[in-house]
Amino acid sequence: MSHRIVIVGGGAGGLELATRLGSTLGKRGQAKVVLVDANLTHIWKPLLHEVAAGSLNSSEDELNYVAQAKWNHFEFQLGRMAGLDRANKQIHLAATLDEQGEELMPERELSYDSLVIAVGSTTNDFGTPGAAEHCLFLDTREQAERFHRQLLSHYLRAHASQSDVAEQISVAIVGAGATGVELAAELHHAAHELAAYGLDRIRPENMRITLIEAGPRVLPALPERIGQPVHKTLEKLGVTVLTSASVSEVTRESLKTAQGQTISASLKVWAAGIRAPDFLQDLDGLESNRINQLQVRPTLQTTRDDNIFAFGDCAACLQPNSDGRNVPPRAQAAHQQASLLAKSLKLRIEGQALPEYRYRDYGSLISLASFSAVGNLMGNLTGSVMLEGWLARMFYVSLYRMHQMALHGIFRTLLLMLGDLIGRSTEPRLKLH
Repeated sequence: MSHRIVIVGGGAGGLELATRLGSTLGKRGQAKVVLVDANLTHIWKPLLHEVAAGSLNSSEDELNYVAQAKWNHFEFQLGRMAGLDRANKQIHLAATLDEQGEELMPERELSYDSLVIAVGSTTNDFGTPGAAEHCLFLDTREQAERFHRQLLSHYLRAHASQSDVAEQISVAIVGAGATGVELAAELHHAAHELAAYGLDRIRPENMRITLIEAGPRVLPALPERIGQPVHKTLEKLGVTVLTSASVSEVTRESLKTAQGQTISASLKVWAAGIRAPDFLQDLDGLESNRINQLQVRPTLQTTRDDNIFAFGDCAACLQPNSDGRNVPPRAQAAHQQASLLAKSLKLRIEGQALPEYRYRDYGSLISLASFSAVGNLMGNLTGSVMLEGWLARMFYVSLYRMHQMALHGIFRTLLLMLGDLIGRSTEPRLKLH
């Protein structure tokens, strides 16, 4: 019987790993590779801020798991992991319901020889009163599309209004990390596009965007030399940036800070902090930390079970010589770990020792919609190179193309690029529904 590898989570890392393993071990019959996800389609998570603003039509950039599985010799199972039986090497999948609440897929068990958990992360509201009730989150495609629908509803309502008073939309974004910063810039871009398409009762300057950060500067996880030009660019775009302002309460009409400020907002987005899904906490005795991440060794095996691996945002992997810091929850880390595990699982089947993961920081790029991009690239030959403007934007776009190449190969990615180029000339520049 071939070795059975079950990968839970079809995000960027999990889908890339399933594709690599299916195209090698699965194709040659050396292993049975199974990918489990609660959705039927995949969209690259760093694009969700564009889906929310309407700059990206998610239905055109999504990837179907069933088709990807057929093309790359792995099996796809629709379901959400709800439990683990380490003794019998099985995972428990909860029942899947359709839109009417009727059972689509029953509860069931899946057996594994090697289990890889790559379920990503969700936004952490830190238990702030009112945040869960009154804020939107951008963890999934559905949440991003919900924000976009609400944004369009505000514009359509204002466009149909008979009042002579200039309408105004106020958006508050909590968290000035990459998601919050990029969303603020995309919304400013969307305001100009909506006005150009005739929804001009709300002029671009009437969309009031406030970005709120508890720390002393924007992009706190990135070097200050990146944060400073981003801060200046946002202010030039008319975005109000509040730093050292921690949100203490969220109401239907506003956000209140611990410093005594009240920020009125008709749309509120929480984009501060992450945590792994709750079901990982004490999952059949596996070791986890305070934000539910599974503790892993440098081989990416969990600390208490050699048969179970975890990587990406849901794993806490210590960086050597880093004063106790874990590998940061970034897309490049998940890509590196997926590449390592593609080799490690082959070696495991062959009974060989597993390599250890070492995080390599290749820099960071932040997109400010069509206005600009800022970042730095790091490498052995170049050192650290600061990029701004058009060149940084091109490098930022290339990150998505690299993700597509990992899933589709070079030829199909070139065809996708050609299709995108043709589509831009025949479709609206903003999703208007």
